[in-house]
Amino acid sequence: MASAETLPAEYRVLARKYRPKTFAELIGQDALVRTLTNAISQNRIAHAFILTGVRGVGKTTTARIIARSLNCTGADGTGTATTEPCGVCPSCVSILEERNLDVFEMDAASHTSIDDIRTIIDGVHYKPTVSRYKIYIIDEVHMLSRSAFNALLKTLEEPPSHTKFIFATTEIRKLPITVQSRCQRFDLRRVSGELLAEHFSRITVLEGLEIESEAAGLIARAADGSVRDGLSLLDQAIARAFEFGGSTRAPMVTAESVKSMLGLADRGKIFDLFEATMRGEMALAIGIYDELHEVGADALQTAQDLLEICHSVTRIKLAGSTGAYLVDSSEKQRLQALGSGLSIPVLMRSWQLLLKAIAEIQQASDSKAALEMIIIRLGFMPDLPLPADLLKKAIVDSKNLPARGGATSSGGGGGATSARQGNTVMKLAYANSTPQASEAAELEAIAIPQNFNELVALAEARRDFNLMMELRKNCLVDSFAEGRIELTVIESPSPKFANHLSSQLSKWTRRAWVISLNQGAAGDRQTIAQFEQKQKSEELEWARSHALTSAFLKLFPDAEIKVLPITDPSLPPAPLTPSAAGDSADDSDFNPYRDMVPDSFSPPEDD
Repeated sequence: MASAETLPAEYRVLARKYRPKTFAELIGQDALVRTLTNAISQNRIAHAFILTGVRGVGKTTTARIIARSLNCTGADGTGTATTEPCGVCPSCVSILEERNLDVFEMDAASHTSIDDIRTIIDGVHYKPTVSRYKIYIIDEVHMLSRSAFNALLKTLEEPPSHTKFIFATTEIRKLPITVQSRCQRFDLRRVSGELLAEHFSRITVLEGLEIESEAAGLIARAADGSVRDGLSLLDQAIARAFEFGGSTRAPMVTAESVKSMLGLADRGKIFDLFEATMRGEMALAIGIYDELHEVGADALQTAQDLLEICHSVTRIKLAGSTGAYLVDSSEKQRLQALGSGLSIPVLMRSWQLLLKAIAEIQQASDSKAALEMIIIRLGFMPDLPLPADLLKKAIVDSKNLPARGGATSSGGGGGATSARQGNTVMKLAYANSTPQASEAAELEAIAIPQNFNELVALAEARRDFNLMMELRKNCLVDSFAEGRIELTVIESPSPKFANHLSSQLSKWTRRAWVISLNQGAAGDRQTIAQFEQKQKSEELEWARSHALTSAFLKLFPDAEIKVLPITDPSLPPAPLTPSAAGDSADDSDFNPYRDMVPDSFSPPEDD
């Protein structure tokens, strides 16, 4: 049996071996490093911190660096809090080895109860044993229970001067706002692909290997901004690299081995597949995909690569850059060439198709066949009807626009229709106008209101929206004369309502006004708001029964029907409330759009 001295040293994964020990070693977090170093150097140290960001960007690492910075005593034991921990004093060493008695790390994912928090609350009042501060690092803090958060609040707001809290979470939105408000928040960003590729190349050299720049870029792209995820992938790639290394040179991490490890297709082949598909050359596209499949390309990953190219083409066409993805000069040229031959609508439809394709591939029993059908669908996409064409077809199928309730009646019914139609148009046209004149010009332009409708319009024009809403929702006019208004209010308004209305009218018109209020029920009368609500319901009912709507719903059964305002300034205005004739007349044939739309309609010819 081998002795302990002959056993090989335990291997440490790269993510632990190269974990940053100082702020200077953190990559991609310049804003956080600058703020924390300034705070520590000026002794403006908060009592609680929240570190948030996606997995693997350095939240726990940053928490440990803060703990060492605050507790470092220097090599001679006389130092104070510093932005550059010495790494040799007892506090630095014990924290690095995770055995410091005053630095407590707790995983909230497995310690969620109030009892776990009570242990912390009971311990904060005792002074540190060997270090300057007691520091509590709680990882995934959003996993704590509601009662645990509530128990922590008071201690978190006013902890002893020797205690610091550092929280780390990937789900900041799940953290109660009462906790967030008691802490300084730092958002750790995803690390850019360029920085990750440089970092991985540097670590590979330190490990005694070489790495191709393309291989480093592939790992960085797969890491998606996470340093830890990337280092885990680099660990795997280095293990595979020894198959390719010879006795006379250091092992090489090649792009070929990384593609094989990640199930990635050849990047150039993916571009060929995208180009052939968008040109509609289906035989060539399927042949390229067969080649990719034979060398081990994963169907789901291939679809994601196509999606990435679609996004990159769109970005480079509109913004001149490819965003966060790493591309070399040759790829950029190909993206630019693709962008020049594809329109934005085609790229948008391609994106939607490929996005849905990912879910289809995950659900399909044969992922290769699923992706082939998606490629074919993408290639024949230009032959699919556009939404605008479907709408034109629906308009043609609808033939005409029948009025609700059959033939148009004459006499009183016609009066009601015109009154209500005019009312609808006036209301919508006014709502889309915005006063642009100066205050003095408005005073000269606004006439004295002659009826209740003009009073409401005046309040809206003067932007007294509280007054306007009270008039619309709660008031019925009993009598209206210049200088005197009598209103019935349905519900008790503000005690100052009458005085406010009188003073505002006097201010706007430069005349004295007397306002009388009566309390009572509406009876058969309707407020403006009630009338408009009824009118909207009638318009929606008419729209639902229309032939055009029926034809459209056959094509799009899940569509939502909305009646939009018609804002044609050429249409005549009308009162905001139903007229006396309109209230008493028969409105069975009400059609608010009869005079605006011809009896038959054909779509315009294409230019």
